[in-house]
Amino acid sequence: MITVGVEEEYVLVEPGTGLPAPLVEGVRRTAGLGPLADRAEVQDELLQAQVEVATPVCSSLEEVGGHLLRLRHAVASAAEENGCRIAATGAAPLRGTDAVPVTPTPRYLRMEGEARQLVDEHLISGMHVHVAIPDPETGVAVLNRIRGWLPTLLAMSANSPVWEGRDTGFASWRTIVFGRWPVSGPPPCFDGHADYERRLEALVASGVIADRGQVYWQARLSDRYPTVEVRCPDVQLRADDAVMLAGIVRALVATAITEEKAGTAPATCPPELLQAGNWHAARHGLNGTLLDPQGRPHSSGDVLCTLLRHITPALEDAGDLRQVSALVHRLLREGTPADRQRRALTEGGLAGLVGLITGATATD
Repeated sequence: MITVGVEEEYVLVEPGTGLPAPLVEGVRRTAGLGPLADRAEVQDELLQAQVEVATPVCSSLEEVGGHLLRLRHAVASAAEENGCRIAATGAAPLRGTDAVPVTPTPRYLRMEGEARQLVDEHLISGMHVHVAIPDPETGVAVLNRIRGWLPTLLAMSANSPVWEGRDTGFASWRTIVFGRWPVSGPPPCFDGHADYERRLEALVASGVIADRGQVYWQARLSDRYPTVEVRCPDVQLRADDAVMLAGIVRALVATAITEEKAGTAPATCPPELLQAGNWHAARHGLNGTLLDPQGRPHSSGDVLCTLLRHITPALEDAGDLRQVSALVHRLLREGTPADRQRRALTEGGLAGLVGLITGATATD
């Protein structure tokens, strides 16, 4: 069984106003002292109104879901004890007039000095899925084969339509904010692992980025673990939607490994079409067309059906087909988390929106 792990980021907000609450130090300390989470499972992030959790290595989606619910509950409870709440949204809907302080590590302070406005506006939260790979060479082959599916994953996960109190017109505003960093978006194609390493080292040597951690491609090899890390999804309102995405990403990786061993030619998409498809997915979510891995437009429902057909053997091998298929069909029926946020904003204003993004984390 190919193992998988998930990292989730949340925004800390004031209960009444929904404004960012720079209280991560207290939240981490409280969560780490509680019975539900180990101290190492709860981490700070770039800004002090952000917190991140990381599951252990999991063999099944049942494990993933159990750990996500446990960690969400632990951090939500710790936040309540510290006078704030966690918001499961890809972008903070409100920022306030004062900049949120940067977490005072040398790396984060250096980033603030180099790109102050980008750091000030980095109140965004993603979901990262790590899937085990046998070796880095295979990992690069996986990146080449899954890159065409990244816009589809982004569209499915879109959960950040509101910024500074109003609808941006984008389903994933987080993607647009993240896209302003020097190295971001879908990764290029690589001619093997040596090429991957040469290109990363050249980026660092250029001086434009400070380290390999600032290679913010939506899929990359992890420098910490023997995994492919898929980073394009927004954090999810509901834990079971996060489980769905973890199952899909694991199946995509497993399918890519099988095809690589069989010598199957990968689907190719010109970089300009892939970038355009990524922007289009961030703009519309599932409300319209998507570009398939060859860069051809289809209805979003057709692309999701094609994705499921593509990964069905891998889902069956893992015992995940029934669960993932049911969740994908629910997504098509109910819409993305961004659609839910918009409905909450329309029906209940900002108070209704804040209630949605802070109320779903510990219960769904």
